[in-house]
Amino acid sequence: MRTYTSRSRVDAAMNLQQPDRVPLMCQFSIGSMMTLLQPNPVDFWYDKHVFAQGLVQLCKMFRFDGILVSLHGHSDSWKKELESCESLEEGVFKLTFPNRTEVHSRKDLPLVAFNHQKELTLMDEISLDDAIPGVINYIPVSHNLYFKLDQEALFDVFDLVNDEVGDSLSIHGEITSPFDYFLDMFGYENGLVSLILEPERCKMILDKFTNGIRDLAVKMCEKPIDAIKISSPFAGMGFISSDQYTEFVLPYERRIVEAIRAKGVHVYLHTCGSIGDRLEIMRDSNASGLECLDPVPVGNVDLENAFDRIGNDLFIKGNIDSVHTLLYGDDEKVVSDVRRIIEIGKSKGKGFILSTACSIAPMVTKERLLLLSQLIDKYGIYNQLKT
Repeated sequence: MRTYTSRSRVDAAMNLQQPDRVPLMCQFSIGSMMTLLQPNPVDFWYDKHVFAQGLVQLCKMFRFDGILVSLHGHSDSWKKELESCESLEEGVFKLTFPNRTEVHSRKDLPLVAFNHQKELTLMDEISLDDAIPGVINYIPVSHNLYFKLDQEALFDVFDLVNDEVGDSLSIHGEITSPFDYFLDMFGYENGLVSLILEPERCKMILDKFTNGIRDLAVKMCEKPIDAIKISSPFAGMGFISSDQYTEFVLPYERRIVEAIRAKGVHVYLHTCGSIGDRLEIMRDSNASGLECLDPVPVGNVDLENAFDRIGNDLFIKGNIDSVHTLLYGDDEKVVSDVRRIIEIGKSKGKGFILSTACSIAPMVTKERLLLLSQLIDKYGIYNQLKT
């Protein structure tokens, strides 16, 4: 009988094969990592050594089979622009830079306010060459929150993680969809309206972002990673129709997917919320798998139905409700919901990885997360009936 490591277990699932047990690999939000580790929040955000060590520590703590490296490109010289650092209260710091202030805490993502910021519109006479970098040099993490990519230390964090875990765990990188960069640049309302009013100009912008993101992803593939996640949070039914998805998301993500898979690395799509109307369209991206598949009420995906529709072609990573089950549910609900998901994944899917649908909510407790590996041990073994 084959002996599986965590890495080979995830690899089997991504190759639509059954390992010894269902792999477990949730993605941590920055807020959840802060809550669980209680680090210096500034160091955790800016220092690649602190960030890498935190990722490894959390993975081992909860017996996850893989690590998602959600930030990369940490700069060793970020303090050169820093004008001041003020402690507001225990664990809360205000950083002042020439163009912005940042408040870092152990509760969630940094809060950023820019001194002067003008939101572009497609009506502005902008040069695409000037407005959109040929080389992607930032990650649009959240509103006003950008993680600058140091081109000289672009993927150092992967080496640090790999030095700690070697071949024992599956290591995944993350890039952001062209559609997300587009909406971040022009604003959500302006960007969505522009899809209707100026579709061809939108496509020109998406095309240029795609080229830069594809190049970034191909370089990432040279690192010791097993998969890349394409984060595309705003491509669900709450923002755009399935026809708009086909026109403004699919062709651009497909180009990135195909470049990654040509390097022998798996790639999966991460879209939050309701995607029940576009599972087959997302499959047409040629990705290896899908992540999230948020259940009701966060989304509208029924896991069993999703496996029936796309489970022969894609691995599925999900779909525990991090809010209504892990955060607010009682222990009985957690056990019932997670057991059902495990049993559906085992019986219906060719490739299945148990995960929270989206990122772990910031205030989910350590005890709740420890319960996941216990449920895997009890219900997640293949070819063996457990009661």
